[in-house]
Order: sequence, then C-alpha cells, then structure tokens
Amino acid sequence: MVFSSLQFIFIFIPIFFACYYAVPSGLKNSVLLIGSLCFYFIGALHNPEHFAIFLISIILDYAAALKIERTEKHKKLFLVASVAFHIISLSVFKYSGFVIGEIRRFVPSLDFAANIVLPIGISFYTFQGLSYVIDVYRGKVKAEKSLLDFAVYIAMFEQLIAGPIVTYNQVEKELHSRKITTAAVLDGIGTFIFGLGLKVLLANPIGKLWSQVCAIGFESISTPLAWLAIVAFSFQIYFDFFGYSLMAVGLGKMLGFKLPENFDHPYLSLTMTEFWRRWHITLGSWFREYVYIPLGGNRKGKITEFRNLLIVWLLTGIWHGAGYNFLLWGAVLFVIIGIEKLFLGKFLNKYPSVGHIYMALIIPVTWTIFAVEDLGQLGIFLSRMFPFFGQGVWSVFRFDYLKYLKLYFPFLIAGVIFSTKLPYKLLKRIKNRTVIWVILAVIFAASVYCMYKGLDDPFLYFRF
Repeated sequence: MVFSSLQFIFIFIPIFFACYYAVPSGLKNSVLLIGSLCFYFIGALHNPEHFAIFLISIILDYAAALKIERTEKHKKLFLVASVAFHIISLSVFKYSGFVIGEIRRFVPSLDFAANIVLPIGISFYTFQGLSYVIDVYRGKVKAEKSLLDFAVYIAMFEQLIAGPIVTYNQVEKELHSRKITTAAVLDGIGTFIFGLGLKVLLANPIGKLWSQVCAIGFESISTPLAWLAIVAFSFQIYFDFFGYSLMAVGLGKMLGFKLPENFDHPYLSLTMTEFWRRWHITLGSWFREYVYIPLGGNRKGKITEFRNLLIVWLLTGIWHGAGYNFLLWGAVLFVIIGIEKLFLGKFLNKYPSVGHIYMALIIPVTWTIFAVEDLGQLGIFLSRMFPFFGQGVWSVFRFDYLKYLKLYFPFLIAGVIFSTKLPYKLLKRIKNRTVIWVILAVIFAASVYCMYKGLDDPFLYFRF
C-alpha cells in the first residue's frame, strides 16, 4: 500500500484518522502504533519474515539503549550489538543477492538461489535505529523508557517506508505530548494533496518517457532523444521523491508531528556540493553526523578530508542499491565534489549563470549512472549522450526525438517551472483560502482520476 493509491486515501486514511482523532491524547500513540504496524504488515504480507525482523529491530534498539544508559562497563558492547544487527540484516537482504549473483556468474557450477526480497523501508528504519542508539551512547539523548513511545518513533507510517530520516531528538517532544490544531490538520491535508499532485500528475507521466526509451533500446536512439530521456528521468526522480516527502510531512502535521523538510529546490543549485545539501537533506545530514564528522571531517587536513569524503560517497552509493553502477555513481560524485572543493566551486558561485549551465549538464550525467544498472548499457547510453567520443556526429542529426518532444513537452515545461521557487511563491501570495482549496480540490480530483485509471506507479525510493 502506497500513499498514491486509492486504498490508502479512501480506506486507510479515513479509518485510521477517525480512530486517531476520536481517542484521548493518552491513547493516540497506541492508535498510531497499531495503525503503523498494520500499514507495514499489509506491505509485508507476502514476506512475513520482514515484519518479524522489523519488530525485532525495534525491541533490540529499545533494549540496547536502556542497557547503554544504565551501565558504564559494557555500554560499548551493547552499541556494537545493535550496530552489528542492523549492518548484518541490511547486508543480507540488500546486498547478498547481488553477491550471490556475481559468484554464480563467475562460478556457474555453484547452484543456489539468489532471490532475496528486500524488506520495505529497511534502509530508512535501519538508519533511524542506528542514529538513536548512537545518540544515546554519546549522551546526546536520554534512552526512551516507554517501549510504546519508542516503537512509535521507529514505526510511524508517514515516514517509515521512504523517510525523511528522523532522529529521535527531532520528535522527542511530540512523542510525549503534542497539540493537534485544526489549522495544522488543514495545512497537513493541503501539503499532502500538493505532494500527491507532484507524484501522480507530474512524476508518473514524465517518467513514461524514460521507460519508453529503455524499452526501445539505447542502441537505437539519437543524441537528442538520449538527453530528452535522462532529463525526463531527472524530473521523475525529483518529483517522485519530493512528492512523497511532502505527503509524509503533511501526514505528520495531521498527526501532530513536525517532520524535517527533505528538499530545498536542489535543481537551482550552482554546484554539486550545494545540490547534495538540498537533495534528500535528512540522508546527507545522517552521513555527516554519523560518518563524516566521527571520521574527522575536515579538521585534520586535506588528505584526511578527502579520504572521509570518499568513504561517505561510496557508502551513499552503496546505500542506494546493490550494483556496480551505484558504487560508480558514488565515486563520480566524490570526484566532482572534490574538484569543486579544490577550486571549481568558488568560480561557479562567483558566476551564477555559469553555475546553472554547469549543473544543467552535470545533473543528468550523474542521474544516468544512477539509473542504468548494467554497465554495458550505461556505456552505450553515454556514447549516445556524447557521440563525439563514440558513435560519431550522425547521432546528433536524427529526428526520432520529435514525436516524444511533442508528447512530453507540457510535462517537461511543468518540470522546469516546478523545479523553481516560482509556483510556491505564487501560492503563498494567494490570501484567499477559498481559492487555495479550489486549487487543491482540482489537484486532488485529477490525481484520483489518474490513480483510478491505473497511473499509481510505486515510489522510486521504495526500491532503496
């Protein structure tokens, strides 16, 4: 069950929120936990072991944190036990299938299964559990005494599947006492609907262009069509994840929680360094807080700084998926950001117009590495994007892109516009609440119609 589905909007939301708002404050966490566990169980219905692992991780982190706080002698042992459990479970489910597949590729005589299904949300709830236990170990937060409240922190359905990654101190106050106002609920509904519109009305249709080009085969496309397709994917992944994050924030407001923002118009960035401060903000903050800074950050000279950056970006690539392309993607981002830190960043920030052109070229290239998992196919696609280095200039002068441009031109223009701050500034200038709700009603009705017609594609980040 995904947020952009008729079942979630017309069955889960009405039943859950009717119960949630009906009970007194002291019972709201119980209702939220039951609803969240039901939400996760439905998603894990065909793999009940995933639900069991999810529950075990909650209980283990809860117990480990209490032991860390109550004992000085063995606190590191309990930290290691919690961290080891998460790393092992994440490695088994996310990476062992890839490793087994690679072994079978080189040793065909080894005949054993490699069909391991990734538990939904494991990359996100693992990082939340790790951040909590580490923060308790550091003395940054007090261990949660109530198993109910801690389970709510990990299991809250609005951010369980694909973030944002929320640290315990960000929601500790609301876990114990929160005030739900009519204004906050209405604001949450509006935020949810707007995120739904970005996902269903923009990300889904524009993503069809990338799917069609993949179906055609990269060998058969021209240079303009290659660029058109990867630009479409760039918009798809942004509005898909941005839309989900807005829906999560909106649901959080309806529940009485203030979840952290996950995006800050990243396509307006002048450098890749700035881009990754504004894209998936909570993931970047997690790696900075729990990997980069503990390794020494930039405090011990340039060599150590660049070593730490390399580790962070390789881990970022691996976190997104098991595949050589993700490792390559992380390495390429490290090289780009490293060059920017040495000299290029200052120049691009000094000349914003050059920075925007630079990013308009570099963003699609990095998303290409991210999107194409087969390295052979990746090479072919890059040779179409840059024909002078492989296929020759003939690829530039083919006109196969015209029919796709005609079909997707409105969505591409909308992608450009909604990547800027302009639409959001215009919405804020509208003081008449009736006008706002009419706009939201149109967005909601159009989204529901598209979902009814089957345009309810899963969120891309559910795969990670």
